[in-house]
Amino acid sequence: MSVAIRYDWQESEIRTIYNTPLLELIYQAASTHRQYHNPKKIQVCKLISIKTGGCPEDCGYCAQSSHYKTEVKPQALLKKETVVGIARQALVNGASRVCMGAAWREVRDNSQFEQVLDMVKEVTALGMEVCCTLGMLTEAQAKRLEEAGLYAYNHNLDTSRDYYSTIITTRTYDDRLNTINNVRQTNVTVCSGGILGLGETADDRISMLHTLATLHPHPESVPVNILSKVEGTPLENQSDIPFWDILRMIATARIVMPASDVRLSAGRAKLSQVEQAMCFLAGANSIFSSDDGHMLTVTTPCPDYGCDREMLDLLGLEMRPPFTRQEKVVA
Repeated sequence: MSVAIRYDWQESEIRTIYNTPLLELIYQAASTHRQYHNPKKIQVCKLISIKTGGCPEDCGYCAQSSHYKTEVKPQALLKKETVVGIARQALVNGASRVCMGAAWREVRDNSQFEQVLDMVKEVTALGMEVCCTLGMLTEAQAKRLEEAGLYAYNHNLDTSRDYYSTIITTRTYDDRLNTINNVRQTNVTVCSGGILGLGETADDRISMLHTLATLHPHPESVPVNILSKVEGTPLENQSDIPFWDILRMIATARIVMPASDVRLSAGRAKLSQVEQAMCFLAGANSIFSSDDGHMLTVTTPCPDYGCDREMLDLLGLEMRPPFTRQEKVVA
């Protein structure tokens, strides 16, 4: 089976793929994955919260929103030396990508942005892929990040356009798409995906995939997050999403965006090694690991480097070096 990259997907086509009998869907996704990627390679990433809490947005899932009372307390922007030290330790443990996240609504042209640019330069100099997620940004700001050496910018859609206003009211769906478009005016790659388990329907998931899969080009990176329920947020009592829905989402994303990295991101700590193995088989080829058992804040558990190395060794998988996202194996 040879799969071409397409940008003209119809929602009905994606729905048909999503609803394919599960074992057949996994087989198709695994076959597609092998056409575009080395199935033995998994990229390990480290996410650093460089500025925590106090965000003015009202995202209903977020521990860092100033609208909710959670165990996350606002913290100032980390010092560059601290961020570089964390990144260096991640590199030693096999991570090849560092994402720096700031709980901002938008990037502002001030001294803090200058500090972030310095962080990007220093971590890039380590030989790692550097991704930032800083909220909305302008084309001029995207170009400054590019000049600093930024490899990727993360700006998730979170869910479908129709369901979006149920989860967030302080920013529009088009605001998110505009930021992605601003990044596309540079050579910085795009990282954009969503969150499963927000109370959305299967049609919402399909709609979000349709939006992503009709972007031209596709996001080079598509994170699939599983809701981490945070006490004090509107979604703290949300029902868990079945694993099979997560697997369907990963497999469908792999088929409709075959060259993109599909990242098994927040919420992975909920999955067993067997479930994670099935996600890798279905096309996930990246994970976030940690040195402290947390992914971004204390509210999001994350396996540590040692546990992840043990799992990858067990499965016969290898940690992928940086800047090799479309390396393939000829069987």
